Order: sequence, then structure tokens, then C-alpha cells
Amino acid sequence: MQLYDTLIDLLADVRSRDRHIRFIDGEDDESTVSFADLWDRALALLGSLQARGMQKGDELVIFSTSNESFVVAFWAAILGGIVPVPVAVGISDEHKHKLFRILRQLEKATLFTEQDLLDRLLAFSRDNQLDDVTAILEDRTSLMSDVVPGENGEVYAATPGDVAFIQYSSGSTSDPKGVCLTHRNLCINIRAIVEGTGWAEDDVSLSWMPLTHDMGLIGYHLSVLGAGMNHAVMDTNAFVRRPLLWMIKANELRATQLCSPNFGYKHFLKLFERKGLPDIDLSCVKLILNGAEPISYSLCEEFLAALAPHGLNRTAMFPVYGLAEATVGVSMPEVGTEYSRIVVHRHSLRVGEPYEPADLDDDDAVSFVKVGTAMRDVRIRIADDADQALDDGKVGNIQLSGGSVTERIYGDPGATESLFTADGWLRTGDVGVFVDGQLVITGRSKDIIIINGQNYYPHDLEEIVADVEGLDLGKVVVAGTRTHESQTEELLVFALFRRDLDTFKILSRKVVDRIGEHVGLEVDHVIPVRKVPKTTSGKIQRAALLNAYLDGEFDEVLGKLAGDTSTEGLDDDPLVAELEMICREHSKERTIGPDDNLFEIGISSLTLTEIALAVDERYPGQLDISDIFDYPTLREIAEFLRQKA
Repeated sequence: MQLYDTLIDLLADVRSRDRHIRFIDGEDDESTVSFADLWDRALALLGSLQARGMQKGDELVIFSTSNESFVVAFWAAILGGIVPVPVAVGISDEHKHKLFRILRQLEKATLFTEQDLLDRLLAFSRDNQLDDVTAILEDRTSLMSDVVPGENGEVYAATPGDVAFIQYSSGSTSDPKGVCLTHRNLCINIRAIVEGTGWAEDDVSLSWMPLTHDMGLIGYHLSVLGAGMNHAVMDTNAFVRRPLLWMIKANELRATQLCSPNFGYKHFLKLFERKGLPDIDLSCVKLILNGAEPISYSLCEEFLAALAPHGLNRTAMFPVYGLAEATVGVSMPEVGTEYSRIVVHRHSLRVGEPYEPADLDDDDAVSFVKVGTAMRDVRIRIADDADQALDDGKVGNIQLSGGSVTERIYGDPGATESLFTADGWLRTGDVGVFVDGQLVITGRSKDIIIINGQNYYPHDLEEIVADVEGLDLGKVVVAGTRTHESQTEELLVFALFRRDLDTFKILSRKVVDRIGEHVGLEVDHVIPVRKVPKTTSGKIQRAALLNAYLDGEFDEVLGKLAGDTSTEGLDDDPLVAELEMICREHSKERTIGPDDNLFEIGISSLTLTEIALAVDERYPGQLDISDIFDYPTLREIAEFLRQKA
């Protein structure tokens, strides 16, 4: 693939190709936009943006539930030298606060959104007396519905060093960090991805990853666009509602290129094990890029075994490594080879020391998937805590250099400086080792929790939890880990508590409720501790608590705190009470009431799937996952079941 100077050059080159983007919003809800139409529609929207005064260098915050609108707005900004800033739309208060923090942080931002979203944002900002945000929303918002036919916009003569767009880290953060990516960063990484994967014009890609995520936007829109291939973007909510549709559409489109983090495989398998797939042929799938969160070998094996009868080849599983600060892609294996892993002693993974191989049946054994070698124009080194390079086989800090590495964090010289070593290498915050020439990610040196491919900072979650009565900062520790059995990251909250367990259960429920309501995350365990371990300088030692958890030191107390299976406090309606009992079985530590909205209390998609399947077992064929979106409370579900019966 040729190396373009700018994204504008890329789109200008591919617009003459007879290719299109398919937007899938449901089983029978699709639209297509040709590459040529994308250029024309983006140019028309750019004319509207420029007519309202937007100029090169201004920021366009894209906050949209429509993938089609998102893509048009993104390219309109790119063509005009306006800097797009993608932000995920969520239902929790924390999602709104994150958007507001970003709007405050940017120098000259305009919000691009839909009318209903704007109305909700305005109501929230007014209710919370956020006058500065209200003023921004009222004065600097552009709606797709406002676009009227007029003069096309004027295309900006971008240079490789211009900032193309700003990629804000996903998840919750009280101080959002915007990674500035230049046209040069993006074009270099796009070429590396296309060449490393062997993508070609006759390939077809299908992705349900959000376009606000770097894998969804750069990996499965910009890069596949650069390869000149037809590609489909499935709405993430459509995948959540109907995960089997992912593979049904892959068969229908004869897709050759897919992607998913752990969450997607697990969510898909929950329904697949219950309902299976129609007679489809997945032999067309060449690669499924697996990244965005720690990769579970056992989950990969389970997924491949489930779909082998449908023709999915083992060599399709393609584990990769990347991060936003390096645009997106860092390493990948060789196409056509089977993925593999290493099994090591968990306690041997110390920076500067060699890893120790272990047997699978060892209690301290942990496995990690190999994620290949450095992509084109990327250099990887493993370094000790003094930033000195280590030999292969020794565990250390993963550091990067190359043309796809960002040069700065938006408006934050301090964060930019701390991101790099004295000799200019990017600190990824990840820990790893080279084994047989391939990179293996063994953990993280910085405290980041990765859930469903989204990054969350423990101190942000701790501040939220600290508002629970009886807790304060320093008395609560939030951390994430993955056990041999869990496959995906577990979210743990350790709380300083020295009273009886019955009282702690009340506190635990408040903690789970608060994180669910404010961040939209589901807590796996709230664990009482009699002491919060700290260094002599007062820094919390999360690793010590995690090791104690992994070593089973809290198993006894967790057994005593196990979910409530009694009938106490159930609703008077027998059917509602039955649904409450099902929820108690599957919703971990979260108590779900008859009138709680299941999408506003931090219930994960996996848990929703488990609840829907459990109801389906008792009432076969009566409730589909998609029905929960229309009837989001247990009382509404009960009434729906009665009507169906």
C-alpha cells in the first residue's frame, strides 16, 4: 500500500473506486454509502460548518448515536482542517460529565450531535447548574438536521504534521487525556496495518466496534478504507441486542476481516450456546483481530471450537497489541500461523527478572497469548524501571518509538513529558517480555482497568465510591484483574471495614449501586479489608491486594458474602418475584428491584444475556435479549411475558 501524506489524500484517492460502506443498525435496517458519496456528503456538511464560522484548527466534538452521521461528520472535519474529537454516547451521568470536561478543555469546540441528545444534555447541565456548559451547548452546537443544501465547503491543504484528530482515552476520567494524532501518525499506521494483515481491495470487513474506539475507527474504518475494500459497520447496540447477528451478517456479506476483544466472544457465546446458528458458512473469514483488552486463551479456544463446525479456521484468530498513544497498531503475528501462548509462574513476573515457565496444573500458573512482532515503522523495547533495555526473556516495561507514536497530549505539557523517557521512547504503561521473538503482554505498570475494551482509572472510580457514607479516599481501593477462570477482567473494590459482615453487605450494595449508576460498570466483588496496604510514602499498594485476592485469601469472606438466595424482600407479584430471584442468581453483587431500569444501574451486557437466557429457560420462546430494550424493568418484563402467554 502506498504511504499517503494526509487522510485527505487517502479519501481523494479511494473515492473513485466502486466500493461502499454498509451501515447495519439491525437485521433489516441497513444503508450504504459509496466512497464517492462519502466525499460529496462530507463536502456538503463542511460547507454548512464553514458557513457557521468554523475554521481550520477548530475542534468538532462528534457525539452521535448514528454511525452514518458520525462518519460523514468525521470526514467533513478532516476535509476542512477542522479537528474531529470522537466522544462515546452513554447513558450514565459520568458519560455526560466526561463530555462536559472535554468541551471545557478544548480551545474552540463545536458539538455535533442529534436534537434529542442535545435536549438531554441541556436539561442535565441546567439541572446541575453548569452554566458554563449550558452556554457552550447553546452557542456552539451543530445538528445534522440543520444541514441544508448549499455551497460545498473549501478543502484545506493539510500537511503531514497537522493534527488530524484527537483521540480521548475511553472510560471514566476526571481529567480526560486527549491524544493528538497527526496525519503522518495515521497514514504511517494505516499502511502498517494494511500491509501486516495483507488486506486487499477484494476483502470485505465487518466490525461492531464503536467508531469512538481506536480499533473501530482507525482499524476498521480508516485502514479498510485505505485498503479500498467494501466494509460494514454494525451498530454496537445491535450487536449487544443480537450477538448472533454478527456471524449471520459475516456469512451474508462473505466478510473476510472481523475483529473483537474478549467481551465480544463471551457475549456471543452466551447466546450461541443456547440457540446456536443457522446453517452458515464462515470459511470466508480470513482474520479476526483480537485486541483492546488482555486476551484470554481459553476464551479464544472456546470460540474457535464453537464455530469450527461452521467452517471457521483456527488461523483466523489473530491476537494483536496496540494503544491510542501509538495511533492504534503496535504488533501483530504473521498471517496464516496459529496463535500460541506461554504458561508461567504468576509470582515470577517481576520487572528486570526472567519469567519462569510453569505447568498448566500449577496453582500459580497463568497463561499469556503471544501478540506477534513489531509492525512496520514501530520499534519495541523492553526496559527496566531505569529505562535501560533488557535482554529477551526478561520481563520489563514496554516502550515504543516510531512514526505512528503521538507527540503530545492535548493542552497538557506535564502529561506529555511524563509520557516519554529521557531518550524519547513512549512509556506504554504495559509490562511484557519477548518470547521466541514475539511480544507477550504480562500486565500493566500503570493503574488502568480495562473492561470491554474501555480504559478506566482506579483513582476516578475511588473518588466516586468515596462519596458512599462510611467510606473516604484512602479507605477504598479499586482494581482490576483476571483469574484463570474469569476470562475477562474482574472489577474489584476493597473497602476498609472492621465491623460485622451483615453491616458490610449494606455498604457493599451502596458501592455497587454507585458505580453502576455513575459509570455504568458492574462490580464483581466488594471485599472488606482490615488494612489498606501502603508504601512508606503513602501510596496505595494495589498489587498487594490483588495478589492476596488471586492467592485465595479472601475466598472465605467472599463465600459468606455470596448473593442473597432467600425470598426475603421479593415483590408481591409472583412473576416479578421470580424474575427478581433470577437476577439475584446472575447479577453478582447487584440487587435489582422490580422497577430498576436494567440499562441505568450498571448491569453488563453479559449479565443481561444471562438473565434473558435464564428467563427463556423457564418461558421458552417468550423473551429475546432485544425485548429487554423495549421493556427494561422486571415489572415491564413480567407484563410483557403475560401478554405473550
